[in-house]
Amino acid sequence: MEVIIVAVIIIGVLLYNHTIDKDKFIKDNTKYFNLLREDDYDFLVSAKYGDKVDSDVLFQKRINIGVITIFVVLFVSLNSISLLNILLAVVIGFVAFKYPYIGLKGYYKKHLYQIDIMLPYYLKSLEILIQHYTVPVAIGKSIPDAPDIFKPGLKDMIEKINAGDSSIQPYMDFANEYPVRDSMRMMRLLYRLGIGGQERKQERLLMFSKTVSSLQAKARETKYKERLNHMEQQTMIMLVVTGVSVMGIILVSMMTMMM
Repeated sequence: MEVIIVAVIIIGVLLYNHTIDKDKFIKDNTKYFNLLREDDYDFLVSAKYGDKVDSDVLFQKRINIGVITIFVVLFVSLNSISLLNILLAVVIGFVAFKYPYIGLKGYYKKHLYQIDIMLPYYLKSLEILIQHYTVPVAIGKSIPDAPDIFKPGLKDMIEKINAGDSSIQPYMDFANEYPVRDSMRMMRLLYRLGIGGQERKQERLLMFSKTVSSLQAKARETKYKERLNHMEQQTMIMLVVTGVSVMGIILVSMMTMMM
């Protein structure tokens, strides 16, 4: 324990005196560290924090944690340094680097159905705006009231459209960034709704509205199933507890009678 404390103090002094320039080391090797960046990392950060947290800053902190962990482990085993110890330090550092990502993944899985049902309700509010505005204008006006998780992607989409990209790509980029249920299909419908003449707008809007309503029905069904499963679990726990309690009372009564 004393060795670990001394190692931490030494590393702290070296970092403070800039003998070890951690920031320069990380900056010089950014392109290599980015190879460790998970494909769904930005989405998972948005799922938990919305646009309140910069995923790049959070990723930088993960790198810091991983690098510092490697240095600490190496200093702890300084008296018996070997290839095995170096490999062990790298593995432990990698685990420390991965741990926040695993936490984000766990949060997403735990709140998966909640995140999935956000899209249909957002699209329903967007549908109302599309009746009065063009699709890009409606999307822009919808951003302030959109779920926090979708705001960064919506802003990015609008910036690309306003920059002159009239293809389906900005919509597909949004769907790829937020791989929630039916996002690909809905973005294709939204793109088609924004092209063509005014005479076909009502026809496409009706199709869009029916699809959104269908998604909302699925979302309500999912929510109902989640509640039903929760109630079944609670009922099972109550039955088990009641059964154990009754058995306990019977056993105590029998022992009392025998005495």
